[in-house]
Amino acid sequence: MYAIIETGGEQIRVTAGDVISVEKIAGEDGSEITLEKVLMIEKDGKAVFGRPYLQGAKVKADIMRTTKDEKVLVLKHQPKKATKKIRGHRQYSTTLKVKEIIGG
Repeated sequence: MYAIIETGGEQIRVTAGDVISVEKIAGEDGSEITLEKVLMIEKDGKAVFGRPYLQGAKVKADIMRTTKDEKVLVLKHQPKKATKKIRGHRQYSTTLKVKEIIGG
């Protein structure tokens, strides 16, 4: 059994027991959250799709930790001129452990 969820502008395939990294979600480390934007659930070889989301379907997960990803450098350079700008950015991310998939 697996589900496709939407979080942080991404669609992610999850099964019970998976550890996934998503865009920052508000909550304390160790707390439980419920993700309700479920696009699809596959159960016993049959897929159930939502339009756009499934009613009553949920994915329960535990927040393991919230950290910053690696730094991404953005370089702006103008050819034939003596200018360049370097900017760095570190995105926050949350690591989740999927406990169970409900619904379908």
